[in-house]
Amino acid sequence: MRVGIFGGTFNPPHLGHMNMCKLFLDELSLDKLFVIPASVPPHKQIKSKTTTEQRIEMSRLAFSSISSKICVSDMEAMRNGKSYTADTIKELKSQGYDDLYFLCGTDMLLTLDMWYKPEYIFANATIVYMRRESEEENNQLIKDKVADYENRFNAKIINIKAKPIELSSSMVRDAIKNSNYDANMVCSEVLEYIKINNLYRDE
Repeated sequence: MRVGIFGGTFNPPHLGHMNMCKLFLDELSLDKLFVIPASVPPHKQIKSKTTTEQRIEMSRLAFSSISSKICVSDMEAMRNGKSYTADTIKELKSQGYDDLYFLCGTDMLLTLDMWYKPEYIFANATIVYMRRESEEENNQLIKDKVADYENRFNAKIINIKAKPIELSSSMVRDAIKNSNYDANMVCSEVLEYIKINNLYRDE
């Protein structure tokens, strides 16, 4: 069974995330995709007052309608401490999933060797990356980094080529705070949840 892992803070999940999710499912012919909101991400601070539970619920609203193959999981939220990808891979392997594909953007790809137990991540999952930016100056940097990972870790790396949707959760939060919301940012279900729970307005 080909199983995908798509993690992030999803604060909030936006149309760029949803597009990545669809492409990940289709391009890799995945049998199952775990979307996993991080509880305490080790590499960045969550810059809002939203709770982990609210981010999980918004993720369910955003991703569950895409495909029955998607499971929005709280496995990282249920752990104590920081949400490490190596621990998530280990947990999924303990459940019998052994053909794992980890989706990341350019920022994650370029720093994977500095993550917790990178050798375990590379040994137990195929890395799948998608560009979320279009700057050509990153082309050689990405090429060199992929070659380095393949050489040092015997990494298996796949690139999904697609036109980047240059949208971030911080852009969505700022737009909502400033009442400058664009309908092409988040799906209607997530927007309604944000309105009902008065999220991001006073941040």
